[in-house]
Amino acid sequence: MTRSPVVVVGAGPVGLAAAAHLVKEGLEPLVFEAGGIVGASIAAWGHVRLFSTWQSNIDAAAASLLLDAGWTVPDLDTLPTGRDLVDDYLIPLSEVPELAGKVRLGARVTAISRSVDKVTHDRQTAPFVVRFTTGDGEQEVQAASVIDATGTWLTPNPLGANGLPTLGEHGLRDRLYYGIPDVLGQDRSRYRGRTTAVVGSGHSAANAVLALLELRRADPSTAIHWLIRGTTLRAIGGGSADQLAARGKLGHAAGEAVRTGAVRLHEDFGVREVRVAAGSLELVGDTRRIEVDEIVVATGQRPDRTLTDELRLDLDLALDSTRALGPLIDPNVHSCGTVRPHSYQALTHPDEPGFFTVGAKSYGRAPTFLMATGYEQVRSVAAHLAGDEKRAATVHLVLPESGACGVGGPSQPQLATAGAAACCG
Repeated sequence: MTRSPVVVVGAGPVGLAAAAHLVKEGLEPLVFEAGGIVGASIAAWGHVRLFSTWQSNIDAAAASLLLDAGWTVPDLDTLPTGRDLVDDYLIPLSEVPELAGKVRLGARVTAISRSVDKVTHDRQTAPFVVRFTTGDGEQEVQAASVIDATGTWLTPNPLGANGLPTLGEHGLRDRLYYGIPDVLGQDRSRYRGRTTAVVGSGHSAANAVLALLELRRADPSTAIHWLIRGTTLRAIGGGSADQLAARGKLGHAAGEAVRTGAVRLHEDFGVREVRVAAGSLELVGDTRRIEVDEIVVATGQRPDRTLTDELRLDLDLALDSTRALGPLIDPNVHSCGTVRPHSYQALTHPDEPGFFTVGAKSYGRAPTFLMATGYEQVRSVAAHLAGDEKRAATVHLVLPESGACGVGGPSQPQLATAGAAACCG
């Protein structure tokens, strides 16, 4: 049995699910969240509707704690927004008696190490040291185990096609938007009647493009360019064959926008430089240039590895996931539905027993992560930390080829037996 507390870094859906599973296993979680609210990163895209229903986005252990506390269950067949997920699920979960007082908001973890440095021999039994900052300054705690559920939202991929910030990007960051702007809400005036380039081929880019199209119906002078570095729009996906109907509709709408010319698609446009030209922003590729007023960078995210510089992590060289996970999630080979289920064993680092990266961050740079995968990861990790290797190694996650997911088993509440992507819609 591991010593308490088990430190969980990040109070998003997977981090709070980890805390719930630890409580169910009789362990003591301590959760650090850098934001002022739980689910702070999700709140940043709170205006976006998920592809999957409430039924698919609620963890089993979390549901059990919530129901015991008298939680009002949302309509499980509806599609929540990110804001709904925070207000109606994550905040109530953080306030259940078993977790109240165990979630520290405004506590930004800055480093994770052990009580001895990275070079020291025979360090595997030394306790972990988690350093964090609050309004009271810098502090640290010790823990026998650490679960990193910080996600990747706060470290977006840069604009450059070569993986580096493109020339000029650093100096123009204040004029670029990374992620999914609230085009039809608080950001409306920024994009209405202007020319915007959306860079990226996935669902975040498609969300931004379709919102801009809706804005153009109100103001036809709004113009949209869609830049991808290859020739495949990943967002179009399986259309009507997608078991996540909202995701299929998004892909179909994006494909129609391109087919009809409502959006100008620029294929094979690897951005090499961004600069100011007569007040406009100029995107420079190998052979082409485009002038626009606004740029939305929807190129995905990557993990922040600075937190764990003092740990001996065994990482996949390309993806920054664990080495064991890399071949299972490589986006050049897999979609989210072809990723094989895995237990805590695929999340371990041989030289750092007791440290686990879970959730979106566990997939590194791969965009194939599904929330149901994160819930299964933390269930397995918690069982392992509690010493139940049989339950820890038994995988309850099923991922059909379509990309929809199912989780569950006879011991899990019905509320959480149809997991799917917590993707944006």
